[in-house]
Amino acid sequence: MTRARWILITCSLALITAGCGRPDERTVRTSSGDVSILLFAGTGTSSGDVAAVEAILQGNHLNYSAVNSSRLNQMGESQIRQYRLLIVPGGNFIHIGNSLTSSTTANVRNAVQNGLNYLGICAGGFLAGNTGYNSFNLASGVKFGFYSAETRGIRRAAVAIASPGTGALDQYWEDGPEFTGWGEVVGKYPDGTPAIVEGPIGSGWVILSGVHPEAPGTWRRGMTFNTPADIDNAYAATLIHAALSRTTLPHF
Repeated sequence: MTRARWILITCSLALITAGCGRPDERTVRTSSGDVSILLFAGTGTSSGDVAAVEAILQGNHLNYSAVNSSRLNQMGESQIRQYRLLIVPGGNFIHIGNSLTSSTTANVRNAVQNGLNYLGICAGGFLAGNTGYNSFNLASGVKFGFYSAETRGIRRAAVAIASPGTGALDQYWEDGPEFTGWGEVVGKYPDGTPAIVEGPIGSGWVILSGVHPEAPGTWRRGMTFNTPADIDNAYAATLIHAALSRTTLPHF
């Protein structure tokens, strides 16, 4: 497979796609209170990563609604802004963008500008930039590239992510982006490029991660991690809470 072809299908988490057979919207309540999180689980997302994010949300007693592409396409900006946080997990960012209308991506962009918070993981991080494939383009036209391991033919790996808040944590990476050109750097890849970034976009707060701290231990087969999965999962919860509450994380 050529590198160009691989780039077109990357960040797929084994191309386990979502959307088929899913309800338009379902709400999961694990505690009393409002449903403040909208989790995108539409076409192009990895069903495995959607499940991993859901496990973190449920383990932290956070209420959420999961929405597919069809339902998100039906929602206007005001409906999206009824939530405090939109989470877009890993998958195939081209398929995700192509499953949404240009009006929908504009609605998400405007919602963030007007106060919606956004957490993008892997493909969700790519979509915050200008992919050229109907992305949300939150970062003022910045196009995010792949972490340099991709150019060496590495498709998945345990990667040590340096952070001033936690020290280095081995995180699961699979063809994820690096975020040169936007935001404050919360975590760095071994080559020094940004792996996790944060910052305001309009009135919204945005956190982007090129790695998968939410990854369960079953994803680690065949790789060596010095950080236990539960520690990484706790960090995923930290990112979700920070995005939800607009908390500034320690950064370089």
